[in-house]
Amino acid sequence: MTETEGERKPARVVVADDQTVVREGIVMLLGLLPGVEVVGAAGDGEEAVRLVGELAPDVVLMDLRMPRCDGVEATRRIRAQYPGTQVVVLTTYADDDSLFPALRAGARGYLTKDAGGDEIVRAVHSVLSGDAGLSLSVQRRLLERLSQADPVPVPAVGEAPDGLTTRETEVLVLIGEGLTNQEIARRLHVSTATVKTHINNLFAKTGLKDRAQAVRYAYSKGLVRPPTG
Repeated sequence: MTETEGERKPARVVVADDQTVVREGIVMLLGLLPGVEVVGAAGDGEEAVRLVGELAPDVVLMDLRMPRCDGVEATRRIRAQYPGTQVVVLTTYADDDSLFPALRAGARGYLTKDAGGDEIVRAVHSVLSGDAGLSLSVQRRLLERLSQADPVPVPAVGEAPDGLTTRETEVLVLIGEGLTNQEIARRLHVSTATVKTHINNLFAKTGLKDRAQAVRYAYSKGLVRPPTG
């Protein structure tokens, strides 16, 4: 006999958000809805990881921008250490620099904070059923990204060098191809300030001093091929 909606056990949920009012509001909202049981609340990513280890929840509702350990890193740790717990991102931000790192880290759902309680509950149960719990706006963004021409190449084998993230590697590849910060921003659909942040981070990790060194580094690591002909 299959389990009906009424017989289904409530999903055990941990809420992670650094803003106390928001965190308590989400906990209160979910407490009024069937199908979920809030078993813990965390004020940052470090606490979220610790609570998952202690409580073994089914799902974490994860904010992204938190102190000590942000939501992406917390998601990565949880999925690596506690694969029985799924992560649904619940954040204010739906830009590429928030969305794609979270999904790469292992989040199965992604909602913005204008989602209603019923939508949150649906996303929680969707990820527990093996489906993705994505808001309609996020689904549209993913389709737009997939339909874009000229995808940015990234290394096909192994890990990115020197601990670079996927986005930092993408930026490095485009520097190696000779693009300016403004051109990189347009290609990746992010702000110029975001590009500068990625460049500063990849320079710090690799010890590079300027763009000329970055170009040589990209060639030496096989990220960019010399032009032929």
